[in-house]
Amino acid sequence: MSSRAPRAESARAGSARHAISVDLADGIQAVPREQWDALLTDEDSPFIAWNWLDALESSASAAPNSGWTPCHLLARSRPGGELLAACPLYLKSHSFGEFVFDHAWAEAAQRAGICYFPKLLAAVPFTPHTGRRFLTRSGEMRPALLEYLAGALASLCTDNRLSSVHVNFCTEDETRALERAGFLVRTGYQYHWQNRGFAGFDDYLAALKSRRRSAVRHERAALRAQGVTIRVLSGEEISPTLVPLTYRLYLSTIQKLYWGRQYLNRAFFERIITAYRPYLRLVLAFRDERPIAGTLNLEKAGVFYGRYWGCFEELKFLHFNVCYYAAIEHCIARGLRRFEPGAGGEYKWLRGFDPALTRSAHFIAHEGLRAGVARFLEAERREVEDWIATGQERSQIKSEPQPSDAEPG
Repeated sequence: MSSRAPRAESARAGSARHAISVDLADGIQAVPREQWDALLTDEDSPFIAWNWLDALESSASAAPNSGWTPCHLLARSRPGGELLAACPLYLKSHSFGEFVFDHAWAEAAQRAGICYFPKLLAAVPFTPHTGRRFLTRSGEMRPALLEYLAGALASLCTDNRLSSVHVNFCTEDETRALERAGFLVRTGYQYHWQNRGFAGFDDYLAALKSRRRSAVRHERAALRAQGVTIRVLSGEEISPTLVPLTYRLYLSTIQKLYWGRQYLNRAFFERIITAYRPYLRLVLAFRDERPIAGTLNLEKAGVFYGRYWGCFEELKFLHFNVCYYAAIEHCIARGLRRFEPGAGGEYKWLRGFDPALTRSAHFIAHEGLRAGVARFLEAERREVEDWIATGQERSQIKSEPQPSDAEPG
């Protein structure tokens, strides 16, 4: 199979008796924005919306030349009819930018003489966030559409002789439908912060165990002693003039890490600052009124999504203050219920973030490779369950938050 997008003829033929037509779109711009966004709910993250996917694709961050060939799955009432459901789908020539790592599976396939790439991926590029991957118009139709789309993905894989199709960071109801369609379920975890009704940052401090409370106070005071102040910019405060700064901050992290990969370009930041301003939150650290660090984040439906961090000076505790404490303070002030800072980082647990389960689903066409992956996932699942249980036991948040006894942070 070449890197050209797969065909959907067989899936469409199989849908006739269900009065559903399945097709593939060779980019988000091939789908009218109002039709795609009509499938969204108020609770959906900003990452699954048309504007976000368009920023990724039209900036060539997620494009065929970078190993991401869009082939979004669409389900209509009839050919050219009402859009009932959609799934962001890409043909991948590598496994980078996914955050659900299958590099070992690709290596095992290569050793066995199995062609692993290209593969299909249903996900938001470069975005380790759990959310709906199957967008459906009608609530009562959703269960049937989930079953149908799960089967359509499996058919696309086998009919086009691809090695596999992967659905990353999907929801629980999607996982169940995918498992019934023959997908293998994989679990993982991230660290999320939950707002327990805190009235202010002092209440958050009071909820921490005493040793961690002292550490947070110390880390906040140390940054102030270095002459650093932090401000949060929202909405119209984030003007296009800030594009160079946000892009430089993003690059500063990529360029410092030997494993860092530049997935995004300046054109992407130009697009989201223009089209996504209502959802953007820019946390900036200043010294002598000069920006020295920051994060570009998003906020929607009571959730704060931490994203792109960077700094121009290496100061002690700068990262923790900008990425976590300032964001937590903002979440409390805004009454947000959850803060998802992204993948990785055991240090998040030390600051009141507890492990949260993530799910993905994987259809492996080759029976031998599938059996090996299934054995791996079984062992990995037990490890994840044990770690989440242990992480909850070791939570740095006291089981019953007490009234604030904290000094100003």
